[in-house]
Amino acid sequence: MAEQYTFHSASEADTERLGAVLAEALPQRVVVGLIGTLGAGKTRLVQAVAKACEVREDVSSPTFVMIREYQGRRPIFHFDAYRVRDDDEFQELGPTEYFESDGLTFIEWSDRVHRHLPDDRVEIEIIALSETAREFHIRVIGDQLAPLILRLQETLG
Repeated sequence: MAEQYTFHSASEADTERLGAVLAEALPQRVVVGLIGTLGAGKTRLVQAVAKACEVREDVSSPTFVMIREYQGRRPIFHFDAYRVRDDDEFQELGPTEYFESDGLTFIEWSDRVHRHLPDDRVEIEIIALSETAREFHIRVIGDQLAPLILRLQETLG
C-alpha cells in the first residue's frame, strides 16, 4: 500500500512549516528517504525538521562524512548516500542500528540504497520549481505509516 500527499512550498517559510509539521507527525523509529536533484532542498528540509525538534547545532549536509547525529527533543540521524560506492559501504555505516533507534532517520539520495531500507518508510521527492518554490511529494510505503498522510492533509491542507 502506498499513499501520497503533495505539498507546494512557495518560500523558505513554507518549507519551515512543513518541517515543523513533520517533526510532530513522524513516528519514532521512522526512516525518511529524500530524493531530489542537487540543490533541490533535501538538507534544507532536514534543517527545518531539526529546528522544530530543538536541535541547537548547525545542521549541514553529511555528504563527506555520510552520517551526522543531532540531539534535540527528538534525535535525528542524517545520512547522505550520494558518495556511497556500493551496498557494502552503506552497510558498513550500520544503518539498521539507526533504523531501530528512537529517532528520526533521514537518508538523502535514498534511491541509491533503497534495497537496504525498511519495508515501512516515508519517501519524500523534492522538485525545485524555481529558486524558492518546491514541490514535496510525500509517500508512505507500508501500512503502518498510512495515517501520516491523513495527518498531513488535515494539518497542512
